[in-house]
Amino acid sequence: MNISEKDAYSKAKKKVKEIKGFYYHLTCYCATMPIVIYINLKFVPGFHWFWFSLLGWGAAILIHGVVTFDRFPFLGKDWEERKVQKMMEKKRNNNWE
Repeated sequence: MNISEKDAYSKAKKKVKEIKGFYYHLTCYCATMPIVIYINLKFVPGFHWFWFSLLGWGAAILIHGVVTFDRFPFLGKDWEERKVQKMMEKKRNNNWE
């Protein structure tokens, strides 16, 4: 394996680990929320506080998924590198500002 193959393998391995972490996070959410809802409705049925946990943790899951699967182009891991490459291309074309 040469350097670029090792680098690609390392990046792929890191990405798989990130995806695994997201699925673990999602599984914990799906396993815990029914318990939280049950406890709320069983002991304090007059006030549905479980919505705070459901929506707050749900938002965290959403952000985790967006970042993990690179669906948010501005804060993704490759955004900075793409921006640098774009600026270097401008410089090569003598359009540097």
